[in-house]
Amino acid sequence: MNAALHRVWKLGADIDTDVLAPGHAMKHGIDVLARHCLESVRPDFVGGAGKGDVIVAGPNFGIGSSREQAAAVLVRLGVVAVIAPSFSGLYFRNAFNLGLLLLTCPQAGEVAEGEAVALDWQAPAVITADGTRLACDPIPPFLMDMVRAGGLMNQLRTRFGKEAING
Repeated sequence: MNAALHRVWKLGADIDTDVLAPGHAMKHGIDVLARHCLESVRPDFVGGAGKGDVIVAGPNFGIGSSREQAAAVLVRLGVVAVIAPSFSGLYFRNAFNLGLLLLTCPQAGEVAEGEAVALDWQAPAVITADGTRLACDPIPPFLMDMVRAGGLMNQLRTRFGKEAING
């Protein structure tokens, strides 16, 4: 279990990749793009989000285009996990490839804005401030290995060496 407590940012359903990584900022690098993350639905997010925070959202998180920057901005801002009842398939894979943990939790709506939660990566589950365990769908070990490594590229560098990956 990850004993650390994580502050919750609560979002609604159908958060799409254009809200996470807005098109008007896509011409910039990830640092600038991250400053626009969620600006249309949570203007306070970028200024208030801190390392180790989590997002709890409604169903269909990450719908829309396949842009990997939509997951990369959350990693850049220090978000360690997104908890939602369902995710877009493309977003799901992009997030794990970049080292962002996604927890599919049917009861995500029970978690409150600003609450401090713990994450049990083994079970997996979200543990709320009052001790309630909200079960999440199992995560395949190979995806958890990617998260622990900080993403697929870091995992490959560790496995095969920096020279083999960077050419």
